[in-house]
Amino acid sequence: MLAKTVKGYGLGPHFEGRNATHQMKKLTLDDLKEFRDYLRIPISDAQLEEDPYSPPYYHPGWDAPEMAYLLERRKALGGFTPERRPQHAAVELPDAKTFDVSKRGSGKQQAATTMAFVRLLKDLLRDKNFGHRIVPIVPDESRTFGMDAFFPTAKIYNPKGQNYLSVDRDLVLAYKESAQGQLIHPGINEAGAVAAFTAAGTAYATHGVPLVPVYVFYSMFGFQRTGDAFWAAADQMTRGFIIGATAGRTTLTGEGLQHADGHSPILAATNPAVVTYDPAYGYEMGHIVRDGLERMYGPDSTDRNLMYYITVYNEPITQPNEPENLDVNGVLKGIYRVSASEAEGPKSQILASGVSVPWALEAQRILAEDWGVSADVWSVTSWNELRRDGLAAEEEAFLNPGEPARVPFVARQLADAQGPVVAVSDYMKAVPDQIRQFLPHQFASLGADGFGFSDTRAAARRFFKNDTHSIVVKTLQLLAARGEVEEGAPSYAMDRYKLLDVNAGNTGGAGGES
Repeated sequence: MLAKTVKGYGLGPHFEGRNATHQMKKLTLDDLKEFRDYLRIPISDAQLEEDPYSPPYYHPGWDAPEMAYLLERRKALGGFTPERRPQHAAVELPDAKTFDVSKRGSGKQQAATTMAFVRLLKDLLRDKNFGHRIVPIVPDESRTFGMDAFFPTAKIYNPKGQNYLSVDRDLVLAYKESAQGQLIHPGINEAGAVAAFTAAGTAYATHGVPLVPVYVFYSMFGFQRTGDAFWAAADQMTRGFIIGATAGRTTLTGEGLQHADGHSPILAATNPAVVTYDPAYGYEMGHIVRDGLERMYGPDSTDRNLMYYITVYNEPITQPNEPENLDVNGVLKGIYRVSASEAEGPKSQILASGVSVPWALEAQRILAEDWGVSADVWSVTSWNELRRDGLAAEEEAFLNPGEPARVPFVARQLADAQGPVVAVSDYMKAVPDQIRQFLPHQFASLGADGFGFSDTRAAARRFFKNDTHSIVVKTLQLLAARGEVEEGAPSYAMDRYKLLDVNAGNTGGAGGES
């Protein structure tokens, strides 16, 4: 709502439009009389003259139409004072089979994690007992994220319906608005979209109606652009999912710096209510979303007022089926081993997140076949949560001197892991560096520091030195320093893979062939 006001409105012609009230402490008797006459308040001169410094209050009576209107509006709003209601309608969470779509992988086709998420969201919307509680919010281009599939069924909310013919009306997935629409589409208006997210995410307390907003946006237009609004949302105990799409600094080349997100997890880490994840695969995402819903509205949750920030990418990869005996606890806490090397030879560990996990797996293969190095690959679903757990362990030890200190989860996961650690992501090195202090291993980070490089994805990764061959060379450097591979191996590998040639990478997702 936009309201145009006049300074001093209602104070009379001598005051409206002026800032005199900032200098005046009291109204004179003549001013009071003029004010009374202007607003037609039935108070006599005698009443004002009796004590001009304490004029009487006027009440029109409870039967007056003004009072009847005010009381009716307050009743409609739920009372005289805004309040948070501790009780809300019961929530029946989605059936477990609703998440099966995220476990199946993509078969012979390739799918970006954005598409994997949208497929999961589509099934959640279809859930008969829970789907009506989801509020998808997109401030920009729904079609970019493949969410135009929601138009025919969920429709776009417009209280007045659709009063025009859309230009795509002949398409199967035509733009459709409805007063019963479920999708919030506020246009290129991030501030308005976060406001809608906050309103829906607090409806459990303000209206007793639990809703789950799912706000999907270009990742650079989130915590960098509207971080203060998310802070306000946290202050209001908002619950919901924040999906940073087109994430990473190298996955949307050609559009300059406006989409070169290399730091949103760092910005998200400043908000205590935000739980940040950077999943590599759809099955990881399925467990993360299910856990988020359980923590927000499950019967056994104790910390409900959370906003899950999940980064998803627009780079198509082969989505694998969920492995048997998946370490679900590791997925949710932030790290699990996705591939153990079968190679004999010097040991090393590659920790990767999001879109960099496929690069790490390719590096694992090259290290084994060309260099005789054994490198286990770990999927780090959340550098941020691993750091929080580590800091919490340090705090517990600080407050309980003399008691055995709890070992951080990341240190427990890597307790038996041998060799140096190479941590890689499509974000600046400060993101994986968050866990450095909790590991005794020799540790090196690869990331995308700097403003950006707008070229092919492979060339961008070669520029930042976080591609497959950079992982290989960095691993060899650490092992050479330990005397576990030949001293000249890193230099030979750097020359062999043309690591100093920005344009040497091919167009593949791994950033170059072996």
